[in-house]
Amino acid sequence: MTDEITALLRRQVTIRATRCCEYCLLPQTAVAHPHEPDHIIPRQHGGKTELDNLALACVRCNRYKGPNLGSIDPETGRLVPLFNPRTQIWHEHFVLEGAYIRPLTPEGRVTVSLLQLNTTSRLAERTALIELGLYPLIRNS
Repeated sequence: MTDEITALLRRQVTIRATRCCEYCLLPQTAVAHPHEPDHIIPRQHGGKTELDNLALACVRCNRYKGPNLGSIDPETGRLVPLFNPRTQIWHEHFVLEGAYIRPLTPEGRVTVSLLQLNTTSRLAERTALIELGLYPLIRNS
């Protein structure tokens, strides 16, 4: 497969994710910049540009994630892989407490930390969306 993310592949990723960031659950309709397909295993680490290795990510989550596969768990100091939306279930690693995304597992902790999911600005954005009834959109995974 080519490294190019085709329009068809982008559409498949977007529809599968119900148009929400697969890391922070931010709906595409709530932001000005379109969400992006993220290579879960980045190309520089041998990841392929194919549906099973792509997750829909908002611009902030995608920028903070960058080429990282994991990070240091702030609780244990151990290297832990990031949450993988293709092989793991969101609500098994995170829980929403209002606008706050609380991690439940080591993978959740490193993802919340590296992607900066609970910064003041992100909490304010989610709070406003909650008040408008736009967050979270129901997810089965």
